[in-house]
Amino acid sequence: MSVTAVVGANWGDEGKGKLTDFLAAHSDIVIRYQGGNNAGHTIINEYGKFALHLLPSGVFYPHVTNVLGPGVALNIGGFLHEREELVSRGVPEPKLLVSARAEVVMPYHKLLDAYEEERLGKRSFGSTKAGIAPFYADKYLKIGVQVADLYDEQRLRDRLEAALAPKNVLMEHFYHRPRITPDELLPDLKRDAERIEPFVCDTTFYLHDALNDGKSILLEGQLGALRDPDHGIYPYPTSSSTLAGFGAVGAGVPPHAIQRIVAVVKAYSSCVGAGPFVTEIEGPEGDELRERGGDMGEYGATTGRPRRMGWFDAVATRYGCMVQGATEVALTLLDVLGYLDEIPICVAYEIDGERTENFPVPAKLDRATPVWEHLPGWKCDITALRSFDDLPDEAKNYVLRVEELIRVPVKWVSVGPRREAMIER
Repeated sequence: MSVTAVVGANWGDEGKGKLTDFLAAHSDIVIRYQGGNNAGHTIINEYGKFALHLLPSGVFYPHVTNVLGPGVALNIGGFLHEREELVSRGVPEPKLLVSARAEVVMPYHKLLDAYEEERLGKRSFGSTKAGIAPFYADKYLKIGVQVADLYDEQRLRDRLEAALAPKNVLMEHFYHRPRITPDELLPDLKRDAERIEPFVCDTTFYLHDALNDGKSILLEGQLGALRDPDHGIYPYPTSSSTLAGFGAVGAGVPPHAIQRIVAVVKAYSSCVGAGPFVTEIEGPEGDELRERGGDMGEYGATTGRPRRMGWFDAVATRYGCMVQGATEVALTLLDVLGYLDEIPICVAYEIDGERTENFPVPAKLDRATPVWEHLPGWKCDITALRSFDDLPDEAKNYVLRVEELIRVPVKWVSVGPRREAMIER
């Protein structure tokens, strides 16, 4: 059985959680393969409305095994809190596995994240202060702590000493904050290790066995293509690769097994955090779109921050689908645009007097201005419709124009916040 990846084509907040929740009904395993609890997926189902930050979006199905792969930034407290909240709200106990190779977000990662954002002030990157950048810096400096290290006290102490040696210099002399010792951290880490031990295993072997047994596997990405550190809006990306290609690494499955890549695309644009955003709209026009967007408006699922709003950007979205290697697209939140007489679409950029349909390198993005096309709106509620043919002609034409511009088939169209409000073409 092949593997399906669900990834974002834009800046994040595209609606990946809803689509993963929808597709998980026919999956055996759902895997988070990168990122931490610095972003969230909003899901609405028969149990209520949930914002998942770290848990995979298959946790609402008792038959699904949910895996946190080795590429995940594991905040143990966040993981346990989310699980407990689900159960307390009537969700059946989810099947959860945590990779013994996953690395742990430490208290000093979150402190350093907050200290650096404070130091940068107006030049900050809009971090959620969840410790993600310092975590991945340690990972690639080879001074991180893997889950398996938590069960060997001497090894854990050695790893902490190696990590804290340079950090304490920064803490004391650069940020003017107190130093941290391993002894301050060890008691809580031992307690955390005991609490997650029932979930820990070598998930790489588990997944390869599952593939050999013909199981259906779904990979769930965090954020979107434009937040990728190599292909996105550097220096404003996240700190792990958001691309489907990284799914093989972060999950631990063979690259050739990923045969289906569903890029999730919003019918308009939104962005949380700093960085260039060519189609951004501000003032009353942006405020209205924000308040109408999503289920309860366009606010970050993790931070609660108001999202920056914009009209559909075909240049950025086509590029995002391209670098994701999308085989199909799920277009979300089409219903939100039902209040508009006319709907703008950005079909090209103009940079230094020249028109381009290619998404430029970050050094040129600040000089890009949108070239607009306008399509007629449908001016009605479409949330109850379940067939593409039943959509108003203007809504169908909008979807078809998006499909033409991004050059990837739109297979799914979401017309409402609930799981069942999904049209398959």
